[in-house]
Amino acid sequence: MNIKKHIPNLITLINLFCGCIAVVYVSEANYLMAFYMVCLGIFFDFFDGFFARLFKVSSPLGLQLDSLADMVTSGVVPGYVMFSLFTDSAHDIGTNAFIPFLGFIVTLGSCYRLANFNIDTRQTDSFIGLPTPANALFILSLPLVLKFSDSLLVLEILTNQWILLVIALCSAYIMNAEIPLFSLKIKKMSVKGNALQIAFLLISLILLFVLQYMAIPVIIVFYVLLSVVNNIFLKK
Repeated sequence: MNIKKHIPNLITLINLFCGCIAVVYVSEANYLMAFYMVCLGIFFDFFDGFFARLFKVSSPLGLQLDSLADMVTSGVVPGYVMFSLFTDSAHDIGTNAFIPFLGFIVTLGSCYRLANFNIDTRQTDSFIGLPTPANALFILSLPLVLKFSDSLLVLEILTNQWILLVIALCSAYIMNAEIPLFSLKIKKMSVKGNALQIAFLLISLILLFVLQYMAIPVIIVFYVLLSVVNNIFLKK
């Protein structure tokens, strides 16, 4: 029995387990623990592929398991968080009890992204559209920003149902948009060859130190904008 071939799938299932726990925490409005569990799930999501390549045991089963686990950790959980944010802004919604369910637009966008990723051969070294884990971190950071920020402007923005709807729609769109995003992988052993990645990581660390939870959505937006600018320069 080849134990090595089961290790990546086991790690993938741990990712799924973290996502299930995160769902429970979201149901209890414990968004901080939900955020940590999603981060842990994303951590295992990275290493299942790493060990599959290391042990040379990549398989179609592993690919499907990975997407199914991500569907919970990076699809259902952020959709549930958006639903909860809509519910918390119920004073703006009035009698329309259906509106909070629009938060699951994020889940639908994640599902389409994951299915498309499995058959898209262009995304081996970089991404086209925002990866679901990055999108999940963006969405899960919103209630934390709301909780730990003293800004009245932030409070007004993240408790406004129409702004939340725009965020949900933009989230679903950006995951499936034909926008090439630069890879964070270090491929060349030189500073010049990785200047963009190094600059992004350094700026991200500074933002995290200064803004803390507020930095997470800023970093994700910065990543997308920096990729767009990079694409323009590459075309020129």
